[in-house]
Amino acid sequence: MGSMGSIINGFASIIVIIVVVMLFVGFKACEARSDLVTYVFGDSLNEVGNNNFLNSLARSDYPWYGVDYNGGQPTGRFTNGRTIGDIISSKLGIESPPPYLSVSKDEDKLLKGLNYASGGAGILNHTGLYFIQRLSFDDQIQSFNQTKKAIERKIGKEAANKHCNEAMYFIGIGSNDYVNNFLQPFLADGQQYTHEEFLDLLLSTFEQQLTRLYQLGARKLVVHGLGPLGCIPSQRVKSRKGQCLKRVNQWVQDFNSKVQTLTTTLNKNLPNSHLLFADTYPVVLDLITNPSAYGLKVSNTSCCNVDRSIGGLCLPNSKVCKNRSEYVFWDAFHPSDAANVVLAHKLFSTLFTSSPLPSP
Repeated sequence: MGSMGSIINGFASIIVIIVVVMLFVGFKACEARSDLVTYVFGDSLNEVGNNNFLNSLARSDYPWYGVDYNGGQPTGRFTNGRTIGDIISSKLGIESPPPYLSVSKDEDKLLKGLNYASGGAGILNHTGLYFIQRLSFDDQIQSFNQTKKAIERKIGKEAANKHCNEAMYFIGIGSNDYVNNFLQPFLADGQQYTHEEFLDLLLSTFEQQLTRLYQLGARKLVVHGLGPLGCIPSQRVKSRKGQCLKRVNQWVQDFNSKVQTLTTTLNKNLPNSHLLFADTYPVVLDLITNPSAYGLKVSNTSCCNVDRSIGGLCLPNSKVCKNRSEYVFWDAFHPSDAANVVLAHKLFSTLFTSSPLPSP
């Protein structure tokens, strides 16, 4: 989702949390495993630095991003601190997978899991085109294909297949296809297609992509739905009173319903596949609607004072709120560290009720 597209995925970042969680529950593991291997795909909500290595306008390797991360330095994460994936990984006792482009030639690290997510990425290859460079979902799948080939060279084809079969795959994609494509009045898709036609295009493409991952050895996949895109700051600014955009939220729910059906269909058609649909919409909407219930105060605007109608990212010359822990949104599209902590704890505690968990 890149800078702007990170909207839906922003909270869809929940994917990683729900992803890890559900994968653990659904695949017989409820405790932290140091040998757990995860491969992450998606957009800016899941990115940890791939775009730092690209000539991309969708990047966050500058202040104020990372101001609350370890060391207070920007890493390429589109938030002031940690992603949900960082928090969940910490709870599970494993390290967050590094960006693919930082270790793509290190065969030892390839075996320990990678993050292919790229800000501005979409299901459709032309989504986010104006960001110049980004790794579309097809690009990310092709990168995973290269990863598997490298693993085969190192440990042999049979062992590589076993490795890929046993790994977990977290997929959070689709927000940019709306925010940085269909909802943009100056781009063709919003003019050329009705929403129903556009949705059919997204789903047929997404089905081919998930099938391709399966063919490459992926068996345990968590696919997260989109959050309430109509409620992010960049969309609220389009309403007269700064309210959530109901039509956009309805489109998002239509997308989620279709993706959930798709995962069920693929589970029936692809032998030994275990695709889990993570519905992030309700929990994110509740956090936005009732922030005070979670110790936060502001959800209708962002901590970083950004131009919500143009760009929406937190630039070095932007003014940042003093009470960063009280805001749900960091910029016009992405959740704050405080919001990610709330979402991670809520989902994690819901799915892991039997064992005490250390704080991140």
